[in-house]
Amino acid sequence: MTLFWVASAVLIVFSCVLLALPIYRQKANNDEALRDELNKAFYKDRLSELEEETDEGLVENQQDLIEDLKQSLLDDIPTESKSKKDSSISPIAVLIPSVLLIAGISYGLYAKLGAYEDVQEWHQVSENLPALSKKLLSPEGAALSDDEMRDLTLALRTRLHYEPEDSTGWLLLGRIALANRDVDTAIGAMKKAYRLEPKDSDVMLGYAQALMLSQDDVDQENARRILGDLVKNDYVDLRVFSLLAFDAFERKDYPAAIRYWGIMQQMIGPQDSRYQMLSRSIENAQKQMGQEVGTGKSVSVAISVSDNVKADPNAALIVSIHTADGAPMPVAAARYPVGSLPRTVVLDDGNSMLPERKLSSLESLLVRVRIDSDGNVATKEGDWFGESEVVKMGESVQVVIDNQYQ
Repeated sequence: MTLFWVASAVLIVFSCVLLALPIYRQKANNDEALRDELNKAFYKDRLSELEEETDEGLVENQQDLIEDLKQSLLDDIPTESKSKKDSSISPIAVLIPSVLLIAGISYGLYAKLGAYEDVQEWHQVSENLPALSKKLLSPEGAALSDDEMRDLTLALRTRLHYEPEDSTGWLLLGRIALANRDVDTAIGAMKKAYRLEPKDSDVMLGYAQALMLSQDDVDQENARRILGDLVKNDYVDLRVFSLLAFDAFERKDYPAAIRYWGIMQQMIGPQDSRYQMLSRSIENAQKQMGQEVGTGKSVSVAISVSDNVKADPNAALIVSIHTADGAPMPVAAARYPVGSLPRTVVLDDGNSMLPERKLSSLESLLVRVRIDSDGNVATKEGDWFGESEVVKMGESVQVVIDNQYQ
């Protein structure tokens, strides 16, 4: 607000200077001198006319007329007292009231018609941006009221006006717009964040979420491409597969939707409360396909490691299901980030290697699990692995990773 008062004071001073210049630079009033010169010229012209009229015999009392003309000239000469009276007004007496009037009118009109309170609130909201952002990103972020969300949006827009290269700010603004179902704002904000950080996984996911809400086919296709890139980069986030599953279901690509929901089940495990909800979604997709619900079989694998295994959390976890005879070619396989161990994964027909040979067709099986440290499944040297006992289809499987390829 200090800037406002300084700027307004400068404008008022400038206006006063413009007002004072004409007052102090005014030229002397020469009306009396000009009138005196005019009277003299008129007197001389009239004398010439009288001489001509006398010569023509039109005037008999020339001298009387000349005396009258002289008296008229004397009567019209400006007096000294009159000149002093005209110049007795001081410029200061005019300037000071004018300055006070300008200041009073300016601030009075602003107080009546201006937005002083709104500007003050705007500055206060901008100062509260860190606190509002922290509250939004905290686990209790849903507790933000509508007024706080509006204030946060205003503060973010203000900050982004001065810092347009802040990708985090654009991402946060896009998330707020997504929460408010403001699709245009969400897409615009996420697009700017994506332009600044095209490789950031969180930005990519946010941009894909916004594009998925668009009614434009091109936007939705771009969203699928971005989500596909995230999957290729092993970005572990349920929202990625949730978006892919929802999109596939909307496009009536039910096998793809079932596959994505199955992956989500594998990521969270049967102990998660969301597991049954995903099962219902899969059953709904199967109904849409005309399949009999409940015939699908899955294999739940509980994976743990021995104490001597040092697993890189960024390595890949490869789970493969084989026939009971231990044939090298797996019937089904899946790849996950190692993350934290122990953990449970679930494989079903969606993980089958060949469409004509389903996992559910097995009566007995064994499971192999390997930690792939170099990202190349063809090389095994130095990788840790484990293998289960042969079990019947439907039984739970436990695998302990405790061996290393030499």
